Amino acid sequence: MRANTKEIEKLENEIKKSKAKLASLRKKIKPELVEDYSLLSDNGKSILLSSLFGKKSELILIHNMGSSCPYCTLWGDGFNGLIHHLENRAAFVIETPETPKTIAAFKKSRGWKIKMVSSKGSSFRKDMGYEYEGDPAPGVSTFIKKNKKIYRIADTGFGPGDNYCSAWDLMDLLPGKALNWGPKFKY
Repeated sequence: MRANTKEIEKLENEIKKSKAKLASLRKKIKPELVEDYSLLSDNGKSILLSSLFGKKSELILIHNMGSSCPYCTLWGDGFNGLIHHLENRAAFVIETPETPKTIAAFKKSRGWKIKMVSSKGSSFRKDMGYEYEGDPAPGVSTFIKKNKKIYRIADTGFGPGDNYCSAWDLMDLLPGKALNWGPKFKY
């Protein structure tokens, strides 16, 4: 057996337990009533937050910083590969502060099948806590729709090393520091 294997296994089990505890604590947060914001579809038409649920009662909404962010693109590429699995459980949408025209072009350039919307001209992003002093921040909010009302039930920010991009953990298995690497638009 290689050195430190038992210590690594012990720590991995502690992380799994901590993640389960985190999930349990998130489920205890009181749902936050939110308004039915008007956003813009990638074709420029007004679309209500409530319509993003489709036939589902749950919605996962990614707050993406836009086409100039290689990190947000890395997350988006990953979600695009998981979209069929994610949509089996809940509606899934990426929201960005960019114009619908920019969204449509970027989505096409990446081959994304994910539904995308623009929050441009809306207070949605700021009200959800993903805009600081006019600058967008990445993250995720989850919502439920109940009796024609929308509630945010959880949210968290994204950043290098987070739990929302599998690349970080795979990079950690290589020599050197994973966070010394940064994603690019093309390789």
